[in-house]
Order: sequence, then C-alpha cells, then structure tokens
Amino acid sequence: MAAAGTAAGPAGPEPMPSYAQLVQRGWGSALAAARGCADCGWGLARRGLAEHAHLAPPELLLLALGALGWTALRSAATARLFRPLAKRCRLQPRDAAKMPESAWKFLFYLGAWSYSAYLLFGTDYPFFHDPPSVFYDWTPGMAVPRDIAAAYLLQGSFYGHSIYATLYMDAWRKDSVVMLIHHVVTLVLIVSSYAFRYHNVGILVLFLHDISDVQLEFTKLNVYFKSRGGSHHRLHALAADLGCLSFSVSWFWFRLYWFPLKVLYATCHCSLRSVPDIPFYFFFNALLLLLTLMNLYWFLYIVAFAAKVLTGQVRELKDVREYDAAEAQSPKPSKAEKPLRNGLVKDKRF
Repeated sequence: MAAAGTAAGPAGPEPMPSYAQLVQRGWGSALAAARGCADCGWGLARRGLAEHAHLAPPELLLLALGALGWTALRSAATARLFRPLAKRCRLQPRDAAKMPESAWKFLFYLGAWSYSAYLLFGTDYPFFHDPPSVFYDWTPGMAVPRDIAAAYLLQGSFYGHSIYATLYMDAWRKDSVVMLIHHVVTLVLIVSSYAFRYHNVGILVLFLHDISDVQLEFTKLNVYFKSRGGSHHRLHALAADLGCLSFSVSWFWFRLYWFPLKVLYATCHCSLRSVPDIPFYFFFNALLLLLTLMNLYWFLYIVAFAAKVLTGQVRELKDVREYDAAEAQSPKPSKAEKPLRNGLVKDKRF
C-alpha cells in the first residue's frame, strides 16, 4: 500500500519552475520512480486497483444518468430556445444552424469555469497558488469534499455526453477524431482521478482548460450575430475580434504555460515527494502528457489562423478546422444541428 501524504507542505508556496526545471526535475523523478519499481507490471496494477480505487456503482450510475440528462437538456434547449432565438434574430441560415452548438457550450463552460474559479479563489483551497499542495495529506480512499465532488459530477457527466455529441450532434470538423480522443481521455482522467482521490489536481486542470472554451464559444457566437437581419453589427464584430485575441493569448497562457508548469510539475515531480509510492504515477502522467500534446496540436490551428490573417489570406474570422462547403461531409449528421461549416478556431481539454 502506498504511503500516506505528508501532513503538511513547506512553510510557503514553492516558486513556479521554468520549462527547463520542469523537464529536468520531472524527467529525473520519472526515471527514479521507474528504477525503484521492482515489481512493476500487471500484478502491481491489479493490486493498486484493489487497494486504492474507490468508486461505488451508484456513483457510476449517477454519472451515466447525468450524461443522459445533459443530452436531453441540449436537445430541448436547441429546439425550444436556441433555434427560436436564431430565427427571431434573423441569423443567416448557415450561422443559424451552428449557433445552437456554440450557445450550449458557452453556457456550460461559463458555469463550469466560474464554479472552478470559485473553488480555487473563493475558498481556502490553495491549489492554484501552491500546486504541490494538491498532494499534501493525501491518503487512499480519503473523503472527497462535497463541493469538489459536485464539480466532478458536473464535468464527468458532461464529457460522457460530449462523446455522444461529437459523433451525432456537433458539426463534423477536420479535428473531430482528435476531439473524440480528447473527450475519452478527459473522461478517463476525471473518473480515475476521482477513484484514486486525485481530485485536488483535477480541479486545477479543469480550471486551466475551461476558460479557453468560454472565450472560443463567445467569439463564435459574436461571429454568427454580427451579420443578422440583413445588416452588419459593429459591436458584435468588435466583440468577435477581441474575443479571438483573448482566446489566442489565454490558450497559450493557461494551457501551454500554467498547465505544464503548475500541473505537470506537481504530478511528475512533487507528487513523489509527498507520496513516494503514489499509485498509478505513470498512468496519470501519461494521460496528462497526452493532453498537453493535444493542446499543442490545437495551438497549431491558432497559429495557422493568425498567419493567414497577417498575410492577408483571411479577412474575416473563420474556423480553419471546418470543411469548405464543397468538401463538407458529415458521416452522422444530427437532426438537431446540421453540420454546416464555418466559425472560428476551436479547442479542447481535460
């Protein structure tokens, strides 16, 4: 059985490392953990699951029911709220078809990110300012605070719904396969981190990722609303431009700067200091590294879009992941939202 976490951390928060320190210390800790694992293999994995995984069947059932609930709620909101709103605002047909997806995601991610921000800055949790503290006092099967458990149920059920939505409800894009992989990885991380009681670091991961989705969908909505009713609306055009700029900056800052230097440093290096035999160390860090690679992949779309704008190839905001009308193809279009292509640069995350 793994040792329990330390009773307390250092006297003050540890300074955030540089990229070089992350690579040096993280790689060194991983190598030391690999050399020190005398009985690594399926046997150890099975024992780890039996001793440290705590996930009751009612919790899984609640997660599944939540995913079904999100799907039903989205269908109802699309039919009774988003489509009538698009019709009332006289959006262009292609924009009216895509608006419900962006409106749905904007409302969810705004609420989810706001709640994560409340947990990190409106309570006594020190995880953002002191990321290594996510492993202080860790013990197998420790109780999950109700406020964090609520966030996990909210996010886990939504990503269960998102797997279905990517296949049957969302517009099919050039990166939809990667998006589907992202949703699966995210759901596995959420469920497994809850089961192994790594919920503290999970809240930090969600906070650092959801903000980009809020800005993305906000920008896309303003793109759709700037040309409506047969006229051009400058306020929406300005909001779309500012949203695109803030989205690009925040994607790098939150996902490619704070995420590796706060989360990966804590999970790769600091976790072994607090819990020397921490269960499934390589499994969780491999998934988090995969998440980082996907963040880099989507950042390339952002860079490609910015390059086209700077070289004059693009004059209006457009989702470079989406197919042109001539090549558009959706293997499983939904009745709720037909996959007409256009928009802005999109994301995704744990």
